[in-house]
Amino acid sequence: MLSAQRQRGWTLIETSLAAALAAIVAAIAFPSYEAQIVKTRRADAIGALFRVQMAQERWRANQPRYGSIDEIGAPARSSGGYYALAVTSSSENGYEILASAQGRQDRDADCRHLKLAMRGADLVQASGPDVAAANPDALNRRCWGL
Repeated sequence: MLSAQRQRGWTLIETSLAAALAAIVAAIAFPSYEAQIVKTRRADAIGALFRVQMAQERWRANQPRYGSIDEIGAPARSSGGYYALAVTSSSENGYEILASAQGRQDRDADCRHLKLAMRGADLVQASGPDVAAANPDALNRRCWGL
């Protein structure tokens, strides 16, 4: 006499439902995860801008003016490599440093360019989708993490 053995395991329908549920959760979580990655890379650029600022101040302590990126010995890229750094202007009274997103970070549309400018005794932080870095104040604060 053959007895029917009970089958154990998942049916095709149960497996399909589990896969669909996992796909929905991933679709909801991925944009948030990607936003955090972009924000972390932006923090790398902000740190790099402040390191260039310090190099400018060291240079200016011994020179009659602020210097170019090569003169002050600062790197032309952020430590993570997601931003290119450039001193866009320098004089006796101030300078502007621009960090421009590169590679995958270029998708950070609103904060693609971060600018740190020393104008006399004022330090100005700006951001924007282009090199003009003219975001409104609320968006600028978000880009700089303020």
